[in-house]
Amino acid sequence: MLKSSYFVVKEYTILLKKANNLILSLSNQLNKYKINMNITYIIVDNQKIARTRVEKLLDNFNSFQNLGSLSNGKEAIEHINYLKPDVVFLEIALEDITGFELIDSISKDINPLYIFITKNDEFAHKAFDYLAFDYLLKPFSTNRFYQCVNNIITHKKKDDLLNIQSNIADILSIIQQKETTDRKKISIKTGNKIQFIEIDTIKHISASGYYVEIFTTDNKMHLLRESLSSLMRRLNSPKFMRIHRSTIINSEFIEEIIVSNYSETDVKIEDVKATFRVSKGYKKEFQELMGIK
Repeated sequence: MLKSSYFVVKEYTILLKKANNLILSLSNQLNKYKINMNITYIIVDNQKIARTRVEKLLDNFNSFQNLGSLSNGKEAIEHINYLKPDVVFLEIALEDITGFELIDSISKDINPLYIFITKNDEFAHKAFDYLAFDYLLKPFSTNRFYQCVNNIITHKKKDDLLNIQSNIADILSIIQQKETTDRKKISIKTGNKIQFIEIDTIKHISASGYYVEIFTTDNKMHLLRESLSSLMRRLNSPKFMRIHRSTIINSEFIEEIIVSNYSETDVKIEDVKATFRVSKGYKKEFQELMGIK
């Protein structure tokens, strides 16, 4: 049965309003991108001489803004959660906690680039498990540090463009919405084509560098150049849960939840061999949503 023209017009008015808001946001991002680039950072290191050297090296870059220099890990957690810097230069051995414990305590909606600066090379593998952007061994050369800074600037430019592309994709998705729909879809741009995936078929999503990998019930993997945070906003469904900085799962496909003797929580997804670890920062919300302790 067809809807009356009144409700059709009302639906399209709502869609146009959403599109207009996205276009305004897109315009602001483009203007900001063209005018300048501002990269905020915090230094966390138990050695004052090490913090001072990083500050002096970054003074040569107008785009970098110092939000703080700290030696205490717990104090640094408060600063990072409040100021939300783009980059954190982080020593592993701090006065009170380790750099890894600091990362685990950062609010889940804050995702700075972590640059580990340490004299210990034994933690390099673990650092990249924590999605470290770079790992500098003390004493590092000026050229090595500048290489890291240039990589940060390149990443920031790409990240800004990804946000712009994400808004464009959202606008395209709104334009493509039908008058009525029973199953929501998300758009994925591949080359010069845009395909639409029903979100009910998505089982889990993993971060992979600048891309995300979307795994669906037909055993296909779709590669998308977008951040997990942006994709989570587009999915806009309570069935999708962020359980790690690099993982989103569809709760409809949870087969079992495994809690170890060490209070670590893993999730088993239907017809997927690997399990997915629930990180400390997402554990409380996950347990509340799933009704477990």
